[in-house]
Amino acid sequence: MSSEVKTKRTTTRDIRLRKGSDPIVVLTAYSAPIARLLDPHVDMLLVGDSLGMTVYGLDTTLGVTLDMMIAHGAAVVRGSSKACVIVDLPFASYQESPQQAFRTSARVMAETGCAGVKLEGGAEMAETIAFLTARGVPVLAHIGLKPQSVHSAGGFRSHGRDEKEAAAIRSDARAITEAGAFAVVVEGTVEPVARAVTQEIAIPTIGIGASPACDGQVLVIDDVLGLFSEFTPKFVKRYAELGPTVAAAAADYAADVKARAFPGPEHCFAAKPQRRD
Repeated sequence: MSSEVKTKRTTTRDIRLRKGSDPIVVLTAYSAPIARLLDPHVDMLLVGDSLGMTVYGLDTTLGVTLDMMIAHGAAVVRGSSKACVIVDLPFASYQESPQQAFRTSARVMAETGCAGVKLEGGAEMAETIAFLTARGVPVLAHIGLKPQSVHSAGGFRSHGRDEKEAAAIRSDARAITEAGAFAVVVEGTVEPVARAVTQEIAIPTIGIGASPACDGQVLVIDDVLGLFSEFTPKFVKRYAELGPTVAAAAADYAADVKARAFPGPEHCFAAKPQRRD
């Protein structure tokens, strides 16, 4: 009989109950090896559609497909054992109707094994969030700067700077809370508004470019590690600069190959000695 104790995963209920408690630690992940490295240190792993930019080199998240999200979501679930894994619903896979959102979410959860889905939108998505949660799909909402709406919003910019926009964000937060979301990402929102939202709603807020008062924080792992260099948002703190290290390793390898210094004898398989009868 095996004495191995299986790690208990953090659930969406666990996350919801962390409101006002210890800060919730969230990072994005897109592959099994990275998920395995991050898993001991985070409460939630978010398989974000940011992979369109960090992994696939797209200019925005709009070109990300459902098949992409499922493939990467399944990899992150396989590579983790402790963190709550949430997968983004990509653009145009859920906005048409609550029924479309349910079909998409059901496929994501069934094919990845994730704990729930994330979708963008506030009051306009409240009906959809309520429809999903009533049918057993945990939802992480996303308000403030919504990357899938970047064109209609006038580009990547901070939100909540004027009274009308600030009021809309606070109204969005109340709407998604009442609809049953277990938590909400607040992105690119001016600090006083993000702080007010955190104080006003009963579910955890996960900030990214928002406020230290949020119940948790999330960053894109490629930004944290210094692997994504096309641009650096104001709210990013780099904890490593692995980009130059990767480039230097590739350069050293190329030099060894060109000089025939690699592979050496220690990297080669010797032939088996011939038997003599």
